[in-house]
Amino acid sequence: MARAQNLDLVEISPSADPPVCKIVDYSKFKYDQKKKQKEMKAKAQKVIVKEIRFSPNTDEHDFEFKLKHALNFLKEGSKVKAYVHFVGRAIVFKERGEILLLKFAQALEDVAKVDEMPKLEGKRMFLMLSPKPAKAK
Repeated sequence: MARAQNLDLVEISPSADPPVCKIVDYSKFKYDQKKKQKEMKAKAQKVIVKEIRFSPNTDEHDFEFKLKHALNFLKEGSKVKAYVHFVGRAIVFKERGEILLLKFAQALEDVAKVDEMPKLEGKRMFLMLSPKPAKAK
């Protein structure tokens, strides 16, 4: 039948019983598949990570300022990577950095969820936050 129509016989599902085949123009079939894959890739959501930097001695006003920025980033749908950078002997105050990051996470708990709790890597202590999904009404 395929030869009579100058088309190709394409096996769609070889594991089915009986195997499923279709009579189509194979080059057009491949083109449509590539087009669908490209469309799906374009619709895939890209994850954007915004960084916010603190020091162990960050003042209250600076903290509030950075908190507002983080809130805006989360509302846009971006992830937020907050970190405390310890310079020189400031590494002695690890607990200050951890308290600061936990306070930051607590202030944003209604709009963000914590992906990773604060952990120290080298001279930086990280905290990852991602936006909470919007509630359906």
